[in-house]
Order: sequence, then structure tokens, then C-alpha cells
Amino acid sequence: MSQPRRRILTGDRPTGRLHLGHWVGSIENRVRLQDEFECFFIIADLHTLTTRPEKDWLERIPGVIRDMVLDYLALGIDPERSTLFIQSAVPETAELNLIFEMLVSLPRLERLPSIKEMAEAAHLEVMPFGLVGYPVLQAADILLPRADAVPVGKDNVPHVEITREIARRFNHLYAPVFPEPEVIVSQVPTLPGTDGQNKMSKSLDNAIFLSDPPDAVRKAVMSMFTDPNRIRADIPGNVEGNPVFTYHDVFNPDRAEIHDLKTRYREGRVGDVEVKKKLFTALDRFLEPIRERRAALEQTPDLVDDILARGNRVMREVARDTLERVRNAMGLNYFR
Repeated sequence: MSQPRRRILTGDRPTGRLHLGHWVGSIENRVRLQDEFECFFIIADLHTLTTRPEKDWLERIPGVIRDMVLDYLALGIDPERSTLFIQSAVPETAELNLIFEMLVSLPRLERLPSIKEMAEAAHLEVMPFGLVGYPVLQAADILLPRADAVPVGKDNVPHVEITREIARRFNHLYAPVFPEPEVIVSQVPTLPGTDGQNKMSKSLDNAIFLSDPPDAVRKAVMSMFTDPNRIRADIPGNVEGNPVFTYHDVFNPDRAEIHDLKTRYREGRVGDVEVKKKLFTALDRFLEPIRERRAALEQTPDLVDDILARGNRVMREVARDTLERVRNAMGLNYFR
């Protein structure tokens, strides 16, 4: 008898369309992991409330989610092999979050530097209680499907360690219900934004989106930051740390062309315009089939809703099973 596949849980907050940084940092890895794991991909809409609780933002979320799912599908996430679901559609998440809040201390959560960074990025003057508890809700997300592993970037490893601590604490106090999920750390460097100063982000206006038309991609590429000390094409330039060449390395499959451009750039024999034009060609070649698949998917109006409804049902069934195990282990099954 074959062993059941191990599970992973990962996902995104619905903050906008996906960009090249999402592909490099996580989605490419998820597509590959579908062959190895039973994958649960969460669209973590409740997490957005920690920094964006406004009603007008909540009204935009359904459209944002549909855009994200179309991007997922166009990139190769297969709903026949993976479960895509909405966090708020699984009410068991809230119950497990409440139980986990009793198993971790406030000082432990306050030691996470990423929480303060999130508050600063959202320009919050005071820290909401929900933002301090963000890692606990994240632990509920991970452990509700009893995930064996969590693919994350290096900056999220401390959050998964909180999850592991909570799982150990629960198992020690009550019964061995939860695995201690291992971390699958992405080895891919963070893709810089087009400004060369920060990682790619919609809020920083330095992103190239996966659904951008060619004109938008060309405009973004031609305005990209390069070597600030190179004011003429005949001045030798730096390739290392130059975002244009970072993008060439990731998205241009013509390694000979990249080698030639780097050599001539270092020697002051090629201008930024030529380097950027060839980068646009490579990026457009990468993005065109994604755009085509996305356009084809949009021809089926109910596709996204049907996929999410099916995924929500699957996750609810798993969640009910987990909560029954939790209640039985704790003895919280009295008078039921």
C-alpha cells in the first residue's frame, strides 16, 4: 500500500495582482512542489485585516482574489492536484487560533522583528492586537490541515518556528495531534524592484506584473535603475548588483547573449538602452504564454468561483477532522 503524500501549506494575502517577484520567490517553487506534496494553497484574506481593515478595502477583495487565482492558474497551479481555498471560508480557523493564543506568550511574539516592520510598512501609529497575533493565526493556518512542511522565504522562518513551538506545546499538554512542520526555505535570492532599491512590491510602485501588457513591460524595463556611476555608454559599468543584469540572469534563457552583454558592459562597449531592449525581449517572451493562458481562462466566467468553492469544501472537511481531534485531545467534547 502506497504511503499518503506529505502535506504543505503556503499562500498569499490578497493584496493585488501577482508580479515577477511572486513567481521567482514562491510560485515557481509551488508549481514544482505539486508533484511531490499534497498542496494546500491559502488565500489569506483575514490576514489583510491586520493592516487594512477598512470597509472599502474589503469590498475590493473579491476582485483581487479572482485576479490572483487567474494568475495562479496561468502560471501552472493545478486545481486538480492542489487545494486552493479562502481563509475566511473556513470558520474552524478562528477556533484553532483562539486555542493557540493560550499556548504562546506576548513577549515571545513581540520578539519577532517582522511584526514591527509590517506595522511600519502599513504606516500604523499604534500596533493592533491582531497584528501582534499574526504569527498565531498563521500557525492556525498551517496546522489546521496538519501540514508537514511550509515553503517560505528566509524572512518568514521565525514565523514557522512559532508554529513549531505551538505544535510542541499542544502535543505535550494534550496529545500528539500536530506535526512539527519543517521549513522548505527558498534558495532563490529576492528579486529587486525596478528601482534597484527595494524588493519588488506593488506598494512601492517598482513591480512588473505577470498580467502586464507588452507596452507596460517595456516602459518599466526602459526606466529601470542601472549603474548610477555610468553616465555614458563608453564608461565601464558594474554588472554585480545591477538589477537589469539580475533580471537577465533569471529570465533570459540565452546564456551566450548574457555573457556577451556583461563583457561589453564591463568594458564600456554597450549602452544601457541595448541591454534593456534585450531584457524586454526576454521578459516579453516569458510573459506572453502566461498572458495567453490567462486570457483563455477568463473566457470561462465561473471558473474561479467553482475552483474556490471546491477547494473550500475540501479544506472545511479537513478542518472539521482536525478540530475534532483537538477537542478530543483537550477534553473539550463535553455536552456535545
